[in-house]
Amino acid sequence: MNFDAYTIVYILEILVGGLLVGIGVHFVPVGGAPAAMAQAAGIGTGTVQLAAGSGLTGLLAAGLMMSVTDNIWIILASGAVGAGIMIGSTMLTGSWIYAYAVGAPFASAKVNYDPITGFSQPPYVAPGTVGQGIPTICFVSGLIGGMMGGLGGAMIYYPLYLINGNAALSAMFAIGIFLVNAVIASWNIQGTIEGFHDPKFKKWPFAFKACAIASILLALASVLITGGA
Repeated sequence: MNFDAYTIVYILEILVGGLLVGIGVHFVPVGGAPAAMAQAAGIGTGTVQLAAGSGLTGLLAAGLMMSVTDNIWIILASGAVGAGIMIGSTMLTGSWIYAYAVGAPFASAKVNYDPITGFSQPPYVAPGTVGQGIPTICFVSGLIGGMMGGLGGAMIYYPLYLINGNAALSAMFAIGIFLVNAVIASWNIQGTIEGFHDPKFKKWPFAFKACAIASILLALASVLITGGA
């Protein structure tokens, strides 16, 4: 393939997409195993699963939209909305289980008052836990993170598909880029995080730098390899 201005634009799109996936997961309430046992606020699964999941949902939504339109803004928006719905549905379903099966009140141990509702949090944090359920601030933060990841997924898949026109090949490389950035984000978070109100959120610049380096290398490799396929 010719390394021209279009190629540079494709590489930049993949770079931005990788950054959105890696940084977006810092907004998602990742509770891990403690949340699965209602001993921490957030979704009861890991950082990698949520980051890759949001990016993959964005890829699928973008791929579907590309079959009916070539408008890049609609395609990117579909990726963001699709991933937002996925994360929102995940949090809502988990909330039903926490509320009606476990009987745990939703509370965050990271703040004294929910920044959105203003409700006091410490009285509802069970002893020996770091919060439970998915409080309002976590839900809103999760929606933002999910939409960022979905937008990133669409931004990675879209240029790869334009380069080679092969949906399977583009998806394979895009998923690999998701997973690399997801692992970097997981290393940076090192455990659980509740969202943008969590003190750990301040560590996002480290993930930004690492994801930028990884994404630019992956973008160069994926564009050159898929372009020559």
